[in-house]
Amino acid sequence: MRILVAEDERDLNRLIVRNLEDEGYAADCVYNGKDALDYLESTSYDVALLDVMMPFLSGFEVLERYRKSGGKTPVVFLTAKDGVEDRVAGLDGGADDYIVKPFSFSELLARIRVVLRRSGEKNTSILRTEDLELDMKGHRVKRAGKEINLSSKEYAILEYMMLNEGAVLSRESFISHIWNWDYEGESNVVDVYIRLLRKKIDDEFELKLIHTVRGSGYIFGRRGNDN
Repeated sequence: MRILVAEDERDLNRLIVRNLEDEGYAADCVYNGKDALDYLESTSYDVALLDVMMPFLSGFEVLERYRKSGGKTPVVFLTAKDGVEDRVAGLDGGADDYIVKPFSFSELLARIRVVLRRSGEKNTSILRTEDLELDMKGHRVKRAGKEINLSSKEYAILEYMMLNEGAVLSRESFISHIWNWDYEGESNVVDVYIRLLRKKIDDEFELKLIHTVRGSGYIFGRRGNDN
């Protein structure tokens, strides 16, 4: 999952980004509203964290312009303002959630999980496909009751695929959602990680869940055409 962090308090911004990356998310950071809007309009994010009071454009202004342009990325406001009017203004403006500073990082993670589930039309922190189970809260994966140990990137890829079950996902979409702007690695990195993930969740089982769509990418679920 790829997250944009728009927060003008640089120490707080860096702390949020570091913690998100420790949790396996890819994170890009900006320090003002103008850059936040530019990033949102040029990149596909799974969640955006917007500070309300930022230079050039406030979080409210960023969201208003972004929604008017058709942007659909879920937005969580970060703000020191805890007045009811401010919360109502943010939610009425198209925000998906609102968290007041100071906040615990565990609470922020919970809010992120909620908007991810909502955007993926999932109503629980547990994602299930056949006998595969992914716990978004605990970052645990089981298949047929057996716990499977995944690296942070393997987990992020599997979570992304399960949230988009049945959709053909291109290699470019994996790069966009799992890595960040700083990535300059090998072009076949997605294929490498998919192979590693298949060994852990598919190879021992008759029913395969990760399928290759030749020339397009990958699809997750019970059905698909392996090529």
